[in-house]
Amino acid sequence: MSVTVSSPAVRSFHVSRSPHKTISRPRVIMCAVRSTDSLGVAPILTKLQKDCATPLPVLRHVADAMADDMRAGLAVDGGSDLKMILSYVDTLPTGNEKGLFYALDLGGTNFRVLRVQLGGKEERVVATEFEQVSIPPELMFATSEELFDFIASALGKFAQKEGGNFELQQGRTREIGFTFSFPVKQTSIRTGILIKWTKGFAVSGTAGKDVVACLNEAMERRGMDMQVSALVNDTVGTLAGARYWDDDAMVAVILGTGTNACYVERVDAIPKLTKRMSKSPITIVNTEWGAFSNGLPLTEFDREMDAESINPGEQASIIDSKCENFFSSYTWYHTVSSWSFLLSYFLMKIFEKTISGMYLGEIVRRVLVKMAKVGGLFGGSYVPEKLVTPFVLRTPDICAMQQDTSRDLEAVESVLYDVAGVKSDLSARKTVVDICDTIAKRGGHLAGAGIVGILQKMEEDSKGLIFGKRTVVAMDGGLYEHYPQYRGYLQEAVTELLGSEISKNVVIEHSKDGSGIGAALLAAANSKYEHDY
Repeated sequence: MSVTVSSPAVRSFHVSRSPHKTISRPRVIMCAVRSTDSLGVAPILTKLQKDCATPLPVLRHVADAMADDMRAGLAVDGGSDLKMILSYVDTLPTGNEKGLFYALDLGGTNFRVLRVQLGGKEERVVATEFEQVSIPPELMFATSEELFDFIASALGKFAQKEGGNFELQQGRTREIGFTFSFPVKQTSIRTGILIKWTKGFAVSGTAGKDVVACLNEAMERRGMDMQVSALVNDTVGTLAGARYWDDDAMVAVILGTGTNACYVERVDAIPKLTKRMSKSPITIVNTEWGAFSNGLPLTEFDREMDAESINPGEQASIIDSKCENFFSSYTWYHTVSSWSFLLSYFLMKIFEKTISGMYLGEIVRRVLVKMAKVGGLFGGSYVPEKLVTPFVLRTPDICAMQQDTSRDLEAVESVLYDVAGVKSDLSARKTVVDICDTIAKRGGHLAGAGIVGILQKMEEDSKGLIFGKRTVVAMDGGLYEHYPQYRGYLQEAVTELLGSEISKNVVIEHSKDGSGIGAALLAAANSKYEHDY
């Protein structure tokens, strides 16, 4: 069923406030512990807050190191932790684009198809429609032709419903912006060689092939009058979508289950770009900033979580598609029968692990386990069985607890009991809120410092043309959208680092679901047809 989009519904955080249920006492795991008097909860919390501290000198170091790593990554491939991937997007939407364009967003076990009618400067976006399609499990292990034939079929059926406010100009082929969230080596705006499938896919016959060609050929086999005009990732799509509405948009950041950032770069500031693909003076660079690791304030809990991953020190670039819907579902983690299954999809690196939604709740859980074991946080020397389950405590849970303003912290009590099997008194609940705040504050501050690092690099290379004018940072992702305290800490870090005057010129704007329409806009901006401006 097609859906006309105006303002997409936002999932709210809901926590039951009725913790006192007539159920059996949660199972517990007995632990050999030292005397709670010798350690206690307070020293653990004090050390956590100290290790997570982000005073101005730490934030300055992170911002400076981010800028330095960006330059090193632009100088030569492999020059830093940051990949600094060239997107080949050097023609950005201007608002003048007209006509009907499509987008296909493939990033997991669900994909989305979208169409948009553009009316130029006067009418802008006339109408949009989208549809979400689930990929049958067997196709995740099928051949390349079978998978892309299924995708092309769904796209064709969606296109057949075209009508109403949607009209293709006579003599034109329908053009598509293709958001492909798997590892590819992009060689132009319309080509990308698949490196490998991830997220549970094991499709044969695609590795080493151009994914755009695979889709185009599938559409040709079905006699469809459609062709890919732009291949992008979601971060680049978000920036393109923001740029369409605001010429001052220069940076885009995704803060959700995972995280990434891209920005508008001057071509002459990219030494590794030895061959100019176009005459444009600018392009979009995908930083892959989740891989950043320089000078971050880490705790024993971060190191422990990293050590238990299958590839310690690596980025969480491989994330199951179910995890990508992290902020739209509360139930997924409870369906995972083995936490090793969960970790098998995570190749983690430190920056992503300290700032993104996949990990904040897990860090808090690990702190609670230690406090329960050696500090008697919940009374007695035991840890509830549910609490020792990795990733059972999610970032929406810690967000809900941190927002609890009731006198007895009833929401905190409910989350601890329902999710982690913990019975708590008011003192313990206050400690839990302090832990949540500590982890969220570090995450928000570091994300803000990362943004300043990108802006700082742009400012230094452009000789004062960034901080001296209005500059927009487009933000998308459930973590940024739904966690107000985290969002506030991010802005706090940006203001602290730049100062009150300069920070007024840096506008951080939420770009809800910008990547989908952004891909369609990039198809329009890179259309093979001349625009009727």
